[in-house]
Amino acid sequence: MNEQNKLLLFTGSYASAAESGVQVFEFDGAAGGTLKLLDSVQGLTNPTFVNVDTAEKRLYAIGEKPNGEGGKEGEVVTFAIDPKDGKLSELKRIPSMPASGNRQTTTCHINRDLNDEYVVVCSYHGGSVGLIKLNEEKAADQLVDVAVHSGHGQHPERQDRPHPHSAIFSPDGQYVFVSDLGLDLIRAYRINRETNKLEVHGDTALHPGAGPRHFTFHPDGKSAYVINEVDSTITSFTYDSAAGTLHTVDTVPTLPDDFNEENTCAEIAISKDGKYLYASNRGADNIAVYAVDNASAKLTHLEYVSTRGGHPRHFALTPDGAYLIVANRDANNLVVFSIEAASGRLEFTGNTAEVSKPVCVKPVNVPV
Repeated sequence: MNEQNKLLLFTGSYASAAESGVQVFEFDGAAGGTLKLLDSVQGLTNPTFVNVDTAEKRLYAIGEKPNGEGGKEGEVVTFAIDPKDGKLSELKRIPSMPASGNRQTTTCHINRDLNDEYVVVCSYHGGSVGLIKLNEEKAADQLVDVAVHSGHGQHPERQDRPHPHSAIFSPDGQYVFVSDLGLDLIRAYRINRETNKLEVHGDTALHPGAGPRHFTFHPDGKSAYVINEVDSTITSFTYDSAAGTLHTVDTVPTLPDDFNEENTCAEIAISKDGKYLYASNRGADNIAVYAVDNASAKLTHLEYVSTRGGHPRHFALTPDGAYLIVANRDANNLVVFSIEAASGRLEFTGNTAEVSKPVCVKPVNVPV
């Protein structure tokens, strides 16, 4: 571990305001991937996703609250991070996606632009994407624009309306790609920094019934991959950075042919060297591992690894690429796997941590 950095792991979870919804662990790779609890925060309802700005030492957590009219709306809470002891101090709390009447505009994902000027939130239930301006203290300050999606997909229940599920910035920060599970598309936006508006750049269609959820770029910026929640597949694309467009290459299953039980996919990530891709199955409760052909963006399946717990809602790789940490929502635990660099294969380290209903893990190196 670098003496000038501390590897901290931040978690988000399903929780009431009285429970510890956000937690901070210290991760020790030199000790084989151990987790030590440093802090936990109450006062947020369902802070299911977080984003970390290591340079500014800020944590952004989504949450939800009643709107007073029978509905629920999203909020964003900004915390200052003390890297020495891992403690979080609340800086500001704002409503992120106001709801009128009995509507639900709670959010499921938050991400920050590369210039540290905005955060973008997705409202799965509200069918919309919110653009939030950061202030000089790098706290989420004001909702400045909302992009509303419309239409429906093929699945009568899962895709009866729009369901934006994640917002991922292109490697150069010029575009933000929103995966809409309900519409079977990935919509690219530009941020107009003069008007503080989200401007549609273009759509990439997925096959009917796919249900795109989370999206990731290859480290070389030449390809990208989306995990499709509804039909348990992964679609790969080549990426034209000059035009900001995706071109579909292939779609592969995340499940073995003989698996016939209920399953939904969740998270997707690529190894630091770009050679391997990981995807989580909820139902099969495993991580599917693939080899990546960098030239073509095609995937070749390597193995399935049990997550040692139910409903792996999220996982993340440590910054050095040596470990993968899984959040098993139904098992109430975090499970640590080592990654064999030569093969990309996973091995259980024996290290776990108890967390109530975890749904997001973010391991980052924070300067001390």
